[in-house]
Amino acid sequence: MTGRGLVDPDLVDLSDARLFDHGEPHQVWQALRARRPVRWQPVDGSAGFWAVTGYADAERVLSDHSGFTSTRGVFLNMLGREEPASDLQFSASDPPRHGKLRRPVQREMTVRAVRRHTESLRADILRLLSPALDGGPVDFASITSTLPLAILGPLFGIPAADWPRLTRLVGMSVAEDDPAYQLPEGVEATLQRAHRELFGYLLNLVLAHRRRPRGDLVDVLASMTVDGRPLSPGAVVANCYSLLLGASAAIPHVPSAALLELSRSGGYAEWARQPDLLDSGIEEALRWAAPARHFLRCATREARLGDVTIGAGDAVVVWIGSANRDERVFADPHRFDLRRTPNRHLSFGDGHHYCIGAPLARLTLRTFFTELFRCFSSIEPAGDVEYVRSTWLAGIRRLPLVATPR
Repeated sequence: MTGRGLVDPDLVDLSDARLFDHGEPHQVWQALRARRPVRWQPVDGSAGFWAVTGYADAERVLSDHSGFTSTRGVFLNMLGREEPASDLQFSASDPPRHGKLRRPVQREMTVRAVRRHTESLRADILRLLSPALDGGPVDFASITSTLPLAILGPLFGIPAADWPRLTRLVGMSVAEDDPAYQLPEGVEATLQRAHRELFGYLLNLVLAHRRRPRGDLVDVLASMTVDGRPLSPGAVVANCYSLLLGASAAIPHVPSAALLELSRSGGYAEWARQPDLLDSGIEEALRWAAPARHFLRCATREARLGDVTIGAGDAVVVWIGSANRDERVFADPHRFDLRRTPNRHLSFGDGHHYCIGAPLARLTLRTFFTELFRCFSSIEPAGDVEYVRSTWLAGIRRLPLVATPR
């Protein structure tokens, strides 16, 4: 920041998770889009990445898999590391292998395929909302935290008793800088513990399914063949992990971000009384929240982005929260507009890597908001909000609200 309150792009460290302690740094994003839309960010003096903040450049990087590969990792915490799941995990592979890994899973994750779980999802959501029915202050971030497993749990065969533990381990994996998740030994120890315990749990789950198949998503992964070869248990685990991480970003933090804004602006009642705006409102909530802050790619060849030359092998990080507020694409981007159309946000990515779980995320969000509006007539702020400290997860750790039952 300069003395006049303006942002100096050269003084911003996008690799520092503390930048996000108070949510999205929209003043920073706006300055970068206007002055340095493609900017080199050094990291630790020996590495770095190109930060992409404008919508058009972000869309190009995400959709051009031949020019910008996913095989070297898709998260900033993989910068300078070897991606162990390269070409084993659909999120860390490129076409044509990406499609071979993705298609069988995608068939099992359509809304039609999971319709049999809708009633159990609704029951779980009502159970999660029940603490707010007494009209007192409730932490809605806690309420939404296990929403991902309310939909993925039945698809994976994960018992409800294990949901809280897995939720915390996923948090340690994607928010390793956050004091609420970080171990006393530091970031690396946090990541290692989270990965060791998560992968161990998922491996035991895969092996149990192999002994006794249940016909669910884990069995689909375990029985897949790619180019005539079955997936190894490690590859099955890697893909289960990828699905858990994706769901744990989009599903809990979109309603939290939307409810925070609606409680401040007074827009909750307007949305609640207009069911015809449910779907457009959910798309706006997805744009607004941008729960996955960034996606990492590596340039496979020299390329031009705007007036900048990207070198072959350079890391490129697309900042979704900035692209989703680009004034050249979204009119009045800092207003939560229930009627916004078109609304081609990038919260689910773009191109071949468009989020495989997007239909399930939308189904979960639709069910959540339907039950929320049916149960409560209004919501109001009830205390200080705490954000997750993470370069990847745009999450809210604590969201105290008072909801008025109908």
